[in-house]
Amino acid sequence: MSKRSNGEGNIRQRPNGSWEARVSYIDPENGKRKRVSFYGRTKTEVRSKLKDGVARLEAGTAPKDASITVGQWLAHWRATTLEASDRKPTTKQMYVRLSQNHLESSSIAAVRLDRFRASNVEGLLVELRAKGLADTSVRLIYTVLRQAFDGAVRDGLISRNPVADVKRPRATAKEAKFLDVSQVGTLLRAVDDSRYATVLKLIAATGLRAGEACGLRWEDVDLDEGTLRVRKTAVILNNRVELLEPKTAKSRRTVPLSASTVAMLRKHKATLAAEKLAAGDQYADLQMVFPTRLGTILSPRNLLRVVDVAAKKEGLDGVGVHTLRHSAAVAWLEAGVHIRAVADLLGHSSISITGDVYAHVSDTASRSAVDGLSDALGF
Repeated sequence: MSKRSNGEGNIRQRPNGSWEARVSYIDPENGKRKRVSFYGRTKTEVRSKLKDGVARLEAGTAPKDASITVGQWLAHWRATTLEASDRKPTTKQMYVRLSQNHLESSSIAAVRLDRFRASNVEGLLVELRAKGLADTSVRLIYTVLRQAFDGAVRDGLISRNPVADVKRPRATAKEAKFLDVSQVGTLLRAVDDSRYATVLKLIAATGLRAGEACGLRWEDVDLDEGTLRVRKTAVILNNRVELLEPKTAKSRRTVPLSASTVAMLRKHKATLAAEKLAAGDQYADLQMVFPTRLGTILSPRNLLRVVDVAAKKEGLDGVGVHTLRHSAAVAWLEAGVHIRAVADLLGHSSISITGDVYAHVSDTASRSAVDGLSDALGF
């Protein structure tokens, strides 16, 4: 074995004709001396690998990429880096689910970090699309994988992120499913006998998200002024319903209420008072506008089930609670409400989101505008 002139390591040719380079170093974690080998078909190849390894040691990271599997790293990453991050609880929960269901159970899970390449990422994308996953889901899964590998780079397990070499998948915005005013009326009449009729009517009238409506407290509602403030949203975390901050600053907003909506809420408040009296000591008075029968936070899933049953009964395919929100937005836009005002009512972070989701309404509005101008000009 010949020692390199700069003393950084040794290179030798092995009996089988391949080449090996060795370098020893002190492990900063335990102070023990370790030795690592690099292999290649030529002396030039191993010399290059040795050079990279020494550079990594000088930078304070491991001399070569780790040999643990992608699945092992993902499990470690979500239990440590992800959990310690300042991401919202709902985002963490979603990332954990995506990692467990689509990454740690995929073909890439058994691949070692030091052997993971951009082509493995591309193979994963093909695999996910073959399962019939939506473009938005594939994009999210890619995001989780890329962030996990960013963590591996930061920890010195790999020198660079191979996921970043693959362009983020595109997700085409889909036009929202909506109902016209008469169909919304039909759906609301179908749920009129339900305990959740009032909250569903409020969603239809204001465009609130289901979680926002379920997260309303009476302190957020001013019946005299005819307004409500969205300050919390009801979400399901670890099979429990909790109140969290809305996901964006724009989601925290004030929404005006019509006179008929105010009257409906006054009547609803009186009904709740009687319900609270009947429940007695069992009632958990959290001052929720739409509580369970015992005063606790209402799960948005309850609304989903009621609307699903009613929609099927009325022959309305593909309709859910969110459809009421979309239908309110479409009604406003078709009535000529400015898109900025609609975006504010919906709590969208930008009008571009509103424009993408409701592009078909913009076309209708454009036609009305052209026709109206022609009529005004007299031709």
